[in-house]
Amino acid sequence: MKYRSLYIKVISALLVFGAWEIAGRIPISYAFPTFFESMSALARMTFDGSIFVAYSETLKPLVIGVAISTVLGIGLGLWIGLSERFEWLFSPIFIVMQAAPLAALIPLLVMAYGIGLTSKVFVVCIMAMPVIVLSTSSAVRNTPSSMQQMATSFLAKDHHILLKIIIPAASPVIFSGLRLGVSAGFIGAILSELKITPTGVGDIISYSRSIADYPSMYAAIFSIILLAVLFLNLLEKIENLLFKGNDRGYVTD
Repeated sequence: MKYRSLYIKVISALLVFGAWEIAGRIPISYAFPTFFESMSALARMTFDGSIFVAYSETLKPLVIGVAISTVLGIGLGLWIGLSERFEWLFSPIFIVMQAAPLAALIPLLVMAYGIGLTSKVFVVCIMAMPVIVLSTSSAVRNTPSSMQQMATSFLAKDHHILLKIIIPAASPVIFSGLRLGVSAGFIGAILSELKITPTGVGDIISYSRSIADYPSMYAAIFSIILLAVLFLNLLEKIENLLFKGNDRGYVTD
């Protein structure tokens, strides 16, 4: 079914929004607004331009951090996956980065780099890069050796094996790691604004909470989730465009 994925996503969204509306009307908490109240607040912030001003600040560390994490993460992941020596040297670093409590590291980043853009970019990178590196290295290591041996038997050079065999075979896991890394990057961007300096969308969340304007707070949270979902869907489209054979559909198709 051609549009099955779209139908499933729409139905899932309707179920979540319906549950949100019901939970807000019960209510489960005085601080939990209904879906329509939150969307009304989001529409108000959109029309007065405050949400765009906020995103002009939030997107700076997010875009820079995600770009750095993507380029370095995939590059280091390929390197680690291809070399046992570099795996032994670098993998523990990213495992520790992934396991470390970020909230405890933020004061150290602030002491070292201040409360400006640099610290926020570091937070995004710490959240996003380990996932991308470890997913990429794992995907490269699990590339079928028979495919590489076949290419070698046809006298393929190392860079041809990398570009024509390893990367296409590993691309589904690489892009899965990239999507998880970008999701973590969004979390890091908002966390940095809440913990370092209240700017952008994080400022809207903090200020709305302080004055008990909960519809605006949830509207800001919803907007960052929506932006993340749209970006992740864009990554999925890019993957299907670059590696068309990776779109295998559903088991029940």
